[in-house]
Amino acid sequence: MVSNCLSLSLHLNLHPHKHNRHSLSSLRSRTKAKLYQHVSFTDSSHKSSYTSCVSTFDIQRKSSKHYELGKHSFSPILPGDNLVLSRSGVIRPRLSAMTGSEINDHGYDESQFDPSLTNDDLKPTTPSQRTFSWLDMSSLWIGLVVGVPTYYLAGSLVDLGMAWWQGIATVVTANLILLVPLVLTAQPGTLYGISFPVLARSSFGIRGAHIPTLLRALVGCGWYGIETWIGGEAIFLLLPGHIKKSALSHTLPWLGTSPLEFSCFIVFWLAQLCIVWRGMDGIRKLEKYSAPILISLTSCLLAWSYLKAGGFGHMLSLSSKLTSAQFWTLFFPSLTANISFWATLALNIPDFSRFAKSQTDQIIGQVGLPVFMGLFTFVGVAVTSSTSVIFGRVISNPIELLGQIGGLATTLLAIVGISLATLTTNIAANVVAPANALVNLNPKFFTFGRGAFLTAVLGIVFQPWRLLKSSESFVYTWLIGYSALLGPIGGIILVDYYLIKKMKLNIGDLYSLSPSGEYYFSKGYNVAAVVALVAGIIPVVPGFLHKISALSKISNGFVVVYDNALFFSFIIAGFVYWIIMSRLGRKQSSLSSSSHPLL
Repeated sequence: MVSNCLSLSLHLNLHPHKHNRHSLSSLRSRTKAKLYQHVSFTDSSHKSSYTSCVSTFDIQRKSSKHYELGKHSFSPILPGDNLVLSRSGVIRPRLSAMTGSEINDHGYDESQFDPSLTNDDLKPTTPSQRTFSWLDMSSLWIGLVVGVPTYYLAGSLVDLGMAWWQGIATVVTANLILLVPLVLTAQPGTLYGISFPVLARSSFGIRGAHIPTLLRALVGCGWYGIETWIGGEAIFLLLPGHIKKSALSHTLPWLGTSPLEFSCFIVFWLAQLCIVWRGMDGIRKLEKYSAPILISLTSCLLAWSYLKAGGFGHMLSLSSKLTSAQFWTLFFPSLTANISFWATLALNIPDFSRFAKSQTDQIIGQVGLPVFMGLFTFVGVAVTSSTSVIFGRVISNPIELLGQIGGLATTLLAIVGISLATLTTNIAANVVAPANALVNLNPKFFTFGRGAFLTAVLGIVFQPWRLLKSSESFVYTWLIGYSALLGPIGGIILVDYYLIKKMKLNIGDLYSLSPSGEYYFSKGYNVAAVVALVAGIIPVVPGFLHKISALSKISNGFVVVYDNALFFSFIIAGFVYWIIMSRLGRKQSSLSSSSHPLL
């Protein structure tokens, strides 16, 4: 038995036109009419019926035919019913009759997106654009992990006094911890097909999203400069010896490096721009086909150090130079630094996961991070340790090591390996997020290419040669310093999506400037997110100022907070945001119930 109950309270009068910028939810809120369709499913074995209610604006039953499925009978959703089945299995109304345009299967109409909030780079991905399999995601991580900064980070731990096994354990532990927020943040990207800037709108507000995206972009620009400097050093290796000994190789105090090294940096800087213009598909192909080459070259370096050092026994002969107390003092800031190393990607991973074929593909693919980081860290620590046996001193910089090895074949392989490793890491990790942030800032002016170009320019401004001058400045100043900015953002976004929003987003409102939109908040800004962000950053500031010598003395408590900046800022910001939003939610619920009592 099927019964249809229709109720109409007011006449619906909408006049959509091509300039209408209101979102789907705002159109709903401006109407006073509700039309309900009640469909009864009859269980013939128990003679009982179950009724479900679906809200729609246009119901045209074109057939009363019943269908049988097992013991149950039901009426199908016909083309004329203006109903669609979403990915989550929820029946949604097809609202073309209301808006004058076709609604897609995900329940939103792209023609209603505000043009100041979208372009082709910001729209949700379509099924045809979802081409990343788990293999592509794994290849992405191989390309990201196999690089000079990863090797340098591992070698830095040995350089700072750790034993080889302590360095590897620190890196693997950090990446296992990071895998959790990485997968959690990637989930909405795959589910809704949205990038990091669009996801940030749900918690920070339509306009407030510029704050976290630009902070992430700032860090990306710094990393872009670091990676480009490393690529420039690879070119410097290729130069003849007499040129490297010329007057051009003398350091200029005001520049902080030599004109020759700076010129090599600019050459590699220009070479990268040619690849960036190809967009995400070009990046996917670069990562996929570079992965086996990088694995082969890394294996060759490990084999060389094994033979030269006379086996793994000599290679890993360096023991810890630290006492137990000194180790734990070094361990926690090193753990924070290692987590911070990929905390950038843990924020903007939706920029990649939105192209994944499924949640399974993105999860399996991302398990590659701790696996590949562990393996490559072993290579970095093992080869760095072997240098004490081979050359009589520890060499943590792989480019300096390759220069010590010498030989034409080694030099050519070094150029290919370092350049390829730098390209795969730099373009994927440090161009996509800043470029998307700038596109989100002004979709009418910025394209992905223009955003990438500005990112490259800012990479020069960061003067990366100063950041890489020592292991301590790289680990303690750069890595831990920016974690104080990224930690609070990650805490706020995850708390909002999983605890406040319960993984349910209104895609139409993410692209709407309507004041009645769900994510408009106060003039486009969510004050709660901004307050929580500031609350997460403030406790870390004294420790940072002390580290850069801006403050001479601070209490030991601030030192501990700074050494664990990512953890403290993440937890504090997430907790403050949850408290504020929970209170606001209860107040709004109370006002709603008092203003509109149940009848």
